[in-house]
Amino acid sequence: MHKQRSLKTEILIRLAIPLIFFISVESVLSYFVTLHHVDVAYDRWLLDSARSLTQEIKVRDGKVSVELPPAALEIFKWDESDKTYFKIISEEKGMIAGDKFVPEPFDVEIDWTRPVYFDDEMYGEPVRVVSMLIAPEHSTEKVFVHVAETLNKRRNMMTDILLADLVPQMALVLLAGIYLVVGVKRGLQPLHALADEIAQRSSRDLRPIPEQHVFLEVRALTDTINDLLTRLGLAIATQQRFIANAAHQLRTPLAGLKLQVERAQREQDLSAMKPALTHIQGCADRMSHLTTQLLVLARSEPIDGDYELRPVDLCKLAKETCMDWAPKALQRHMELSFESSEQPLYVRGDEVLLRELLANLLDNAICYGHEQGNIAVKVESYPSPRLSVEDDGSGIPEVEKDRIFERFYRIPGSSGNGCGLGLAIVKEIADLHKARLELSRAGAAGGTRIDVVFKAS
Repeated sequence: MHKQRSLKTEILIRLAIPLIFFISVESVLSYFVTLHHVDVAYDRWLLDSARSLTQEIKVRDGKVSVELPPAALEIFKWDESDKTYFKIISEEKGMIAGDKFVPEPFDVEIDWTRPVYFDDEMYGEPVRVVSMLIAPEHSTEKVFVHVAETLNKRRNMMTDILLADLVPQMALVLLAGIYLVVGVKRGLQPLHALADEIAQRSSRDLRPIPEQHVFLEVRALTDTINDLLTRLGLAIATQQRFIANAAHQLRTPLAGLKLQVERAQREQDLSAMKPALTHIQGCADRMSHLTTQLLVLARSEPIDGDYELRPVDLCKLAKETCMDWAPKALQRHMELSFESSEQPLYVRGDEVLLRELLANLLDNAICYGHEQGNIAVKVESYPSPRLSVEDDGSGIPEVEKDRIFERFYRIPGSSGNGCGLGLAIVKEIADLHKARLELSRAGAAGGTRIDVVFKAS
């Protein structure tokens, strides 16, 4: 199971990671900057110690010597934290004074015009060494002074400075973390309040979510939810109207069926029952036809607008459907003609629904056309795939053209026993296929022509 992530945790992580990163980088930079300044400060003191030794270098009779009383040597080496070592070397005599284990620079190409600093090790301890060249007056000898010092004071100062720098930073990070947690929690409080408000609603409450206290960044979400609630409300209202209308339409044939059954039960003679039985058959046919249309109408409404459309040969489909409806046209002494090219004409669609679309157009033309009239079905490919059904009936009044595709609507005073679902089904299926319906008069004598225009593939 996929573990759900917390928005609060995600925000805190995204804020904490860069904060920790920058604090870490700043700490590393502080370490090296502090190390540089500590070395600069103590290197000056180390150089002062070396220069104090140079004052003890004397020249007598052109010879270099060092006069370092024990008291002066004790003062030179006195330090509470570190040990100090020195070595004075004459270029001619070798070591004049000091500790022979004091390190010397290894680089032979040293610029001796200024003091040389380097790190080394002495008696197992790391030391900082300064070396300098002295040219005593009244002497041609070169004298080298090397002073080494352990690193305890440097380390202690580094620790003190870093602690003085890091402790406030850690306290700042802690305070920033607490502020972030509290701030994110308070910032998400409107979302929790919004969720609680929606959770307390009933399933029938589809009012829009109030946006007075919603953050601007959340407004897109609430707008989307409100749009969904609006569309859901319209869908539920449409469904309720559909159910109410369907119940009303079913109630009429059921009432007639019940009445004729009661009438048939009162008759003793079979011949007297025939009129009632004929009416019962008619009511059953109407109920069967209405039920079929309701099922087709329900099937033509895809869930979430997702419906699989495949290539369908419109010429073949229309020809087969016309052959199926030819017997019903002959019952009313109508002539049903079909015209199309010999080449297949493919459109993207659902074959079953397209058959129902043409079937409802033919049923409408047969029901409302003149007896012994003509019905013409055509399939054309140019400029766009087009399916047309034309009859020579009385036609549709101009004022009624905008309403005939509504569910359960029938033109007042119209003939036939339809329930007003045929053209509504045609409209639903055409919309599903993104096809356009065109309604026009069949000719000067009247009649109706309905074209279903598909998008060119």
